[in-house]
Amino acid sequence: MLTERQKLILGVIVDDYIRSAEPVGSRTISKRGTVGFSPATIRNEMSDLEELGYLEQPHTSAGRIPSQKGYRYYVDHLLKHVELSDEVVRKLKAFFAERLNRLEDAMQQAAQIVARLTNYTAIVLGPEVFHAALRHLQIVPLNDRKAVAVIVTDTGHVENRLVDIPEDMSASDLEKAVNFLNAKLTGVPLFRFKTRLYSEIAAELSRYVSRYEELCRMIEDVLENDHADRVYLSGTTHMLNQPEFRDVEKVRRVFDLLESTPELIRLMSPSTEGIQVRIGEENSVEAINQCSLITATYSVDGRIVGAIGVLGPTRMEYGRVIAFLERFSEEMARLLSQWYR
Repeated sequence: MLTERQKLILGVIVDDYIRSAEPVGSRTISKRGTVGFSPATIRNEMSDLEELGYLEQPHTSAGRIPSQKGYRYYVDHLLKHVELSDEVVRKLKAFFAERLNRLEDAMQQAAQIVARLTNYTAIVLGPEVFHAALRHLQIVPLNDRKAVAVIVTDTGHVENRLVDIPEDMSASDLEKAVNFLNAKLTGVPLFRFKTRLYSEIAAELSRYVSRYEELCRMIEDVLENDHADRVYLSGTTHMLNQPEFRDVEKVRRVFDLLESTPELIRLMSPSTEGIQVRIGEENSVEAINQCSLITATYSVDGRIVGAIGVLGPTRMEYGRVIAFLERFSEEMARLLSQWYR
């Protein structure tokens, strides 16, 4: 349990570090008119906050920076409501006043304006990711080694892809496996398909075909391609503007993740409605364990139909981004409600 003084000092350090990206010292804090404590008192409190795990000291003679625990406490307990600037509100109104005739165009433009107005990387999952469920799977052999896999969703989308048939798999075994998969997976949302395929179906499928693992991978590849045009990215190069990402290897890992559609869908799929803030290692993905991901769902008639995410360093302007996503998700829900009438 932090004292009121510790809360005040922690909040000041987080705010200053977000703005400057430089470690914050006791003298800097004491000059803030809102604090009113001597540098010696502040140093003692900073030392205690470091021992409690809320602050870190990157260099022996430097000031302190927030730890991931410190950011979490800040977001949960110290974050103040932020009003969007008149300019941002005006640009949002202009965007949603435009005539957006195609869903794909609206989703891509949504990603672009989120990235532009937050200066972070934007990820948008379109409604198809959440709405589309398997209606029918068909695998049509062309010869002993090649086949065409056809996936039909309940939204009417059809995906065809040329695939390799697992070696030594007969046409009859392939037909049995496909019939089994249709019986078990029809109606399952595509974004949950991979989890169901490996956690519940693979063991049973092994009774039908000996090379079931290769068959599972083949179907997974088709689904990965099917999702590719339903995840919209913008602002990936904004990462390069952050001092935390001067390490080329760190940036490469983040960019590799952003190119992995299934991983993005897993990261972005909401467990609850509304705003979610995941800081650093809370993302459970090593590539972004130094990043924060803030997501917001948007709903139509009480049903979640999509999600918007902002990815940036843990030194993110949480208040501004949360306020922006709250407003943006509300406007997105209104737009889609009109389309779904």
